[in-house]
Amino acid sequence: MKQKILFTATVDYHFKSFHLPVLKWFHENGWEVHVAAHGTIDLPYTDSKFNLPIKRSPFNRRNTEAYRQLKEIIDHNHYSIIHCHTPVGGVLTRLAARDARKKGTKVLYTAHGFHFCKGAPLQNWLTYYPVEKWLSSYTDCLLTINNEDYHLALNHRFKAGSIEHIHGVGVDTEKFCPISNEEKEQRRKFYGYQKDDFLMFYAAEFNKNKNQKLLLQAMCHLKNKVPNAKLLLAGEGPLLAECKRFAEANGLNDAVHFLGFRKDIADILPMCDLAVASSLREGLPVNIMEAMACALPIVATDNRGHRELVEDGVNGFIIQDFNAITFSEKMAEISTFKAQKEHFGEMSRLRLLKYETSSVIHELETIYNTYMQREDNETQNQYNRAYI
Repeated sequence: MKQKILFTATVDYHFKSFHLPVLKWFHENGWEVHVAAHGTIDLPYTDSKFNLPIKRSPFNRRNTEAYRQLKEIIDHNHYSIIHCHTPVGGVLTRLAARDARKKGTKVLYTAHGFHFCKGAPLQNWLTYYPVEKWLSSYTDCLLTINNEDYHLALNHRFKAGSIEHIHGVGVDTEKFCPISNEEKEQRRKFYGYQKDDFLMFYAAEFNKNKNQKLLLQAMCHLKNKVPNAKLLLAGEGPLLAECKRFAEANGLNDAVHFLGFRKDIADILPMCDLAVASSLREGLPVNIMEAMACALPIVATDNRGHRELVEDGVNGFIIQDFNAITFSEKMAEISTFKAQKEHFGEMSRLRLLKYETSSVIHELETIYNTYMQREDNETQNQYNRAYI
């Protein structure tokens, strides 16, 4: 009989975006792979998929029904391993799996960036910290994706069976990679840009945390200093209309291009000169890792996820205090000094190697094998006891 693993998260798109290589690894190793999350996306390498009514808000009443359904799924399927992701998915899963753990199921949880961290609002610490510390008691392995979260969990004595640090969810460095100058010129022509345009890119949902308004403010200072500068903003979200109004009111229509939701980011990124990031909080941002894989320098705000990836003055710049003027000055500096831009880009690609998909899968294999070996030993022990 195949051993079963269950992956859970708030939304199923999380797995399509970040975890298909892991699903594939388990599938190829002969495991029966189940996924439980909200949504109806067809996922490859998946034997069973459950559409749960999970909501992102921890206070939504629908999560009570999601918990009930999830517990029923867990109790019925007798999983060897459960691996949960996202804050609400992690909370519901670990609560629903308490009985299963008593019967030998191992529960892993990946924290994709604690909401409580250095510089986070006090309310975040009051709301999320006690919940995560409590639920660590129902976690066999807590996986963190940045050093700050890893040391926070250790220093605050989270009670998980083990606490591990992995290098994110992995980046496909064959899909995201540098291209030749000739190819850059051709792609720019295809997308309607000039050879000498200074192209800056940021892909993120338009929301308060991603803070695109800071980039627009920086462009107000940059547009006269670097007339050929173009800021490309990919994504949708609740603050998109507000950002468009700000751009129009400040004469940025030619300098800022709103690209909407894109499926061709792997084609756009390599033709750009610089990646920028303005978010207030990050765990370990995939958008920055993808830009680094394309050998782009980075200018980013100061938060734990950006600090993990960007070393100030080595592969880009970290901007303190969300200062739009300083941000614009560093954009201008990179646009002016070609040798610096190229060196920063080379260092980005070099620093990214430990975050590529194959490296992260190897880290996860080591962790998973620990629990897979335990399962094999427990099964053998049960077999031996039956015939003694």
